[in-house]
Amino acid sequence: MGVFSFFKNKNKQEVILPPFDFGYIEVDMHNHLLPSIDDGAPTMEHTIGMLLKFQELGYKKLVFTPHVMQDCYPNTPEIILEKLNEVKTEIQKLGIKLEVKASAEYNIEDVLMDKIKEKKIIPLPGNYLLFEYSFFSKPQQTENFIFEMIVHGFKPIIAHFERYPYYFNNEQIIKKYKDKGVFIQINLLSIIGHYGPEVQKQVHWMIDNGWVDFVATDCHRIDHLEILQKMSSHPYLHKLKDLDLLNQTFWE
Repeated sequence: MGVFSFFKNKNKQEVILPPFDFGYIEVDMHNHLLPSIDDGAPTMEHTIGMLLKFQELGYKKLVFTPHVMQDCYPNTPEIILEKLNEVKTEIQKLGIKLEVKASAEYNIEDVLMDKIKEKKIIPLPGNYLLFEYSFFSKPQQTENFIFEMIVHGFKPIIAHFERYPYYFNNEQIIKKYKDKGVFIQINLLSIIGHYGPEVQKQVHWMIDNGWVDFVATDCHRIDHLEILQKMSSHPYLHKLKDLDLLNQTFWE
C-alpha cells in the first residue's frame, strides 16, 4: 500500500517505515466528494470511485464539506442535504461500508455573518464549523467572525491553516487563534509536499510543535488519494500519532 520510507533516527541510523495506516484517523472531516456541487467530484461515478478508495485506505466515516462561496458556489443546506441523500442511496445500493454525513467549508465573507446569526448553515458533528480564507490576501475582521461563531454555539475550525502564506512561521497568530477557541485543521497532502516546499515546511513545523487538532484529505479528485497511498510511509504521517487529534472524538 505504498513505498517504504527511510529516515535517520537520533543515533543517525537509517530506519525503514511501513505505510501509515489511515484507519488510525478513522474520520475524514474535510473533502469535496458530493457530486456536481463545487470543484470536487463532477459526477456520482467519481464520488463512488473516491468512496471506494477511502474504504480501501481504512477510513470508516466521512463528512462531506463542499465549498460555500456566494459568488462561485452558493450552496445552501437544502442543496447539500439533497446531494447527501443521493450519495447515501448509492452507498446502500452498492454495499459500501462507510458512514457519511454532510457539512460545508464556509468561505469568510460578509454573507456568512448573516448565515451564522440565522443558523442557515450545516455544522460538522459536535457543532464544529469549518471555515476558510483566501490564499492570496490576509483576511480582515477575523475576530468578529470568530466571535459570532462562538456566541451562536459553534466551535470554529480553520481549514488547511498551513496553506495561508501570510501565516507562515507565525507562532503568535497560531497561539492567538487557539486562545480564542479556534481549532486548526491541516491537509494530509501538505505533509508529503503536494502544495510545494514552503507549505510542507510550514506543516512539518506545526506538527513538530503540536499545533494541529484535525487532519483531513481535502480530497477533490481520486488522484489525491492515490498520491497519499503512494507516499503513505512518509515520516511525518507517522508523527500524527504523537498528536492529540480530535478526528475520532466528534462523530455523533
